[in-house]
Amino acid sequence: MKVVFLKSAETDLKNLRRYIVKNFGLDVWLTSYGRLKDSVAMMKDHPQAGRIPPELESLNIAQYRQIISGMNRIIYEQRGDTVYIHIVCDSRRDLQGLLMQRIVNS
Repeated sequence: MKVVFLKSAETDLKNLRRYIVKNFGLDVWLTSYGRLKDSVAMMKDHPQAGRIPPELESLNIAQYRQIISGMNRIIYEQRGDTVYIHIVCDSRRDLQGLLMQRIVNS
């Protein structure tokens, strides 16, 4: 599988880095980033391993999956032989609110 970070996910990753480094320090970021990289590698080999996010499942949106990586979520979809990463965010963040914000800002 090929893995592609969409522009929104790249921005999420930069914002997440900034937040973690500012509030918890560089060491915590390096640990979190290592976990994220491991999750992406696993996703590359086993894209169907992720679960459908409950917030999306309740809306009958089943093409997206999530991997929980430490305190973070990776929201992605598989199309053909490519995995597209849409969102990288703190697992405690309100996913529906984040999606609505993305829709409004696009």
